[in-house]
Amino acid sequence: MIIVDKALARREAQNRPVKVGMVGTGVQGRAITRTIVNSTPGMRMSVIANRTIEHAERAFSELGLTAVRCETVAALQDALANDRPAVTSNPLLLGQASGLDAVIEATGTMEYAARAVLAAIQGGKHVVMVNAELDGTVGPILKKKADTAGVVYTAGDGDQPGAQMNLVRFVQGIGLKVVLCGNMKGLYDPYRNPKTQESFAAKWGLDPAMVASFADGTKISFEQAVIANGLGMKVAKRGMLGVDVSEGNPYKPLVPLDQTVEGFHAALDAHLAAGGPGIVDYVMGAAPGPGIFVLATCDDPAQKHFLNYYKMGPGPYYTFYTPYHLCHFEVPGCVARAVLFEDATVTPLDGPSVGVIALAKKDLQPGDLIDQLGGFEVYGMLENIETVRAENLIPIGLAVGSRVTRFIPKDQPLTFADVTPPEDRLVDKLYAEQEAMFSSERSPEGRRP
Repeated sequence: MIIVDKALARREAQNRPVKVGMVGTGVQGRAITRTIVNSTPGMRMSVIANRTIEHAERAFSELGLTAVRCETVAALQDALANDRPAVTSNPLLLGQASGLDAVIEATGTMEYAARAVLAAIQGGKHVVMVNAELDGTVGPILKKKADTAGVVYTAGDGDQPGAQMNLVRFVQGIGLKVVLCGNMKGLYDPYRNPKTQESFAAKWGLDPAMVASFADGTKISFEQAVIANGLGMKVAKRGMLGVDVSEGNPYKPLVPLDQTVEGFHAALDAHLAAGGPGIVDYVMGAAPGPGIFVLATCDDPAQKHFLNYYKMGPGPYYTFYTPYHLCHFEVPGCVARAVLFEDATVTPLDGPSVGVIALAKKDLQPGDLIDQLGGFEVYGMLENIETVRAENLIPIGLAVGSRVTRFIPKDQPLTFADVTPPEDRLVDKLYAEQEAMFSSERSPEGRRP
C-alpha cells in the first residue's frame, strides 16, 4: 500500500514508532530485523524471543545494537518504556507485556509457535504470521480468536500468499472476478529429504529439512492453503494440477507464463460450470520464475473489448502476475497495515476450505517417528476440506511429532488412526476446536479430534 510510507513517516515525526516483537531468529527473522532497523522509519524492532537467546542477541548485534536480556514481564516493559532493544527466551512475554503493537511469528514451528501466537492474541497484539505451516493448519481458529480479542491476524506480505492476495485485491478493484490463484515453482519431487538437499542448504545457509519441504511440495501446499482459506477457494484435485512445462528438467529455459496457463483452462471451465468458487494451483517452469499470478474473468462485453485493446487478450481468462515476491523486505509494510489501518494482508475468510494432508514418503513401520516437515517420513499435499474430513486424513502439521501405529505404504495418505500424537499439545486442541466450530459433520470413529 502506497499510503503506508506516509503513515509511518508521521509516526516517526511524532516519535511514536510502531513497536514490534518477533519470535524466531532464523534466516528470515534476522533479515526482517535488518529491514525494520535499517529501512523502516516509524517502526522499531523492540524485542526478539528465541529459544537460544544468543541467536536473538545476534540479530541485534550484527546491526550494531546491544540488547538487554529480559526474562520477566517487568523487565521487558522497562526496556520497552526506555526504547532499549530487548531479547528473551520466553516468547509468551511478548503477549503479556504492554507497549508492543504487533508480534511477528517467524519460526516455522507448530507447537512452539502456536503457544506464542495464542499468547500474543490474548495479550491484545496484532499478529503477523511468517509461518505458513501453522497458518495453514489452525489459521481459521486463530483468526476467530483474534477477532474476539479485537486484533488483526494476518499472514505476512512478501511470501506467495500475501503477494497473491495483493494482486487479487488489485484485480477485483478493476472489476474482474479472480478464479485462480497461482504460484510459480521450479522443482517438485515429493521424495526429497534433508540428505538430498544438504549441499543446496549449505550453499545458502539454510536448514536442510526446510529446503526439503520446499522441494517435496509441502511448502507450496501450505502457501496455497493460506490463500485458498483467505478466499474460500478449492483445489481441482488432490495435490493441485501443477501444470508442468519444464518436462521434469529444472534447467530447461523458462516458458512465458501466458503459454503455460492454458493448461488450467479445461479444469477451470468444469469447476466454474459446476458452481465452484475458484481454485488455487501452481505452474512448473514458467517465467518469471519467482513470481505469482492470478487468472480472472470479466462479464462486461465493453470492458472485455478494452482488455483486449490493452493487450490482455480476448479472454475468457485474463492473466495478471507479479514477477517477484520479496519475502522479508515486505513484512514491515504488512505490520504497518495491521497496526495503522487494521488491514490484514491475507487472513482466513471463515473455516478452512482446504487442508495440507500427510502422505508417506517411504514405507512407514509401526513405531516410526514423524520427525519434521521436510523430513524422511512424510510429504504434504493440498486437499479439499470435505475430503480431509470424509477420509479422516490427518494434517501434516499434526502428524509431525507423532508415532506411526501400523504399516503405511509409500504414498498412502495418513489418517488420524495411523498415528499417536504427543500428549497435551496445544496445536491438537486448536485443531479440535477449529473442527468443532466449522465442521457440520460428525467426527467419524478414530478421528482426532
